[in-house]
Amino acid sequence: SHVWVEDQELAWVDGVVTSVNGNEAEVETINGNQVTTKLSKLYPKDMEAPDTGVDDMTKLSYLHEPAVLHNLATRYGIKEIYTYCGNILIAINPFQAISHLYDTELMDSYKGAQLGDRSPHVFAITDVAYRAMNNEGKSNSILVSGESGAGKTETTKMIMRYLAYLGGHAAAEARTVERKVLESNPVLEAFGNAKTVRNNNSSCYELVGVDDSHDYLATKKAMDIVGISVEEQDAIFRIVAAILHLGNIAFALEGEDSSVLEDDKAKFHLQVAAELLMRSTDPHHRCDLEALETALCKRNMVTPEEVIKRSLDPLGAAISRDGLAKTIYARLFDWLVKKINVSIGQDPDSKCLIGVLDIYGFESFKTSR
Repeated sequence: SHVWVEDQELAWVDGVVTSVNGNEAEVETINGNQVTTKLSKLYPKDMEAPDTGVDDMTKLSYLHEPAVLHNLATRYGIKEIYTYCGNILIAINPFQAISHLYDTELMDSYKGAQLGDRSPHVFAITDVAYRAMNNEGKSNSILVSGESGAGKTETTKMIMRYLAYLGGHAAAEARTVERKVLESNPVLEAFGNAKTVRNNNSSCYELVGVDDSHDYLATKKAMDIVGISVEEQDAIFRIVAAILHLGNIAFALEGEDSSVLEDDKAKFHLQVAAELLMRSTDPHHRCDLEALETALCKRNMVTPEEVIKRSLDPLGAAISRDGLAKTIYARLFDWLVKKINVSIGQDPDSKCLIGVLDIYGFESFKTSR
């Protein structure tokens, strides 16, 4: 019988079982090698599968790893980079521009088509999500996931382009909307992403050899495109700097259970943080130095009769400091998201939306960290 057997160079190679001895089998591979392996490591090969592969892998007689990889490789060889697996679209990076695959005529052909009526395409998945949102009156989402370099961002661009087309935007307006959406990624990554093993998206870590000045300028350019003014950018960076100074404030024990600023260095960071947060045109939203110190070192307990101030020990003050920093940062990020949504043109009264999630994932490592 025809089977798939593991191969060190090709991952899997097909062959024919020539003999079986107990739980082992002798296989003659297509390249003429004789391989002895356990029966449990052999996978049957679908001899009726077309030479060009299938556009939906649920059509395969056997849905196992070698069959899936062989089908994807076969289609990739004939420049078919999209393949369905049910209602999931698998896309393989072609590492070249295929302009005809994303032109306006092709967009029009997928508009309103049922999934499976036309060749697998990211437009088809997007169209299904869009129609489901309109017909059912419910929000929908499209998840784009894969390894770094798999083409997630390019796929996201195509989704945005098709959604702008479905939304009836004129060509120039659609390009503007698309550009704003795509440029929002570096802004949200700069402020919202944590560091991963393969992606250094976070500014919380110092990495030798990384040009932070280049990343800073790229972030500012993205802010300009999504409509964040120079004054707003200045306020954003002041808030970030204030948070960093807050994190450097240390506390020392005073008495049995009270805390004070540890030294002059801590006082300096407190003063700078307060000054950075104080630069508001609204006097009601300015930060007072003494009030900030009190807020960190003491806690208010509200009762029906009165407000009681309770002193915090150094650990409690540190927890209060970190809580304040997290709250400020969370509100900054929420403001950024709202600002970007307004810039893109999202209707604040809209009840439905399509979330396009460009997710880092599916990485495979020997050790998880």
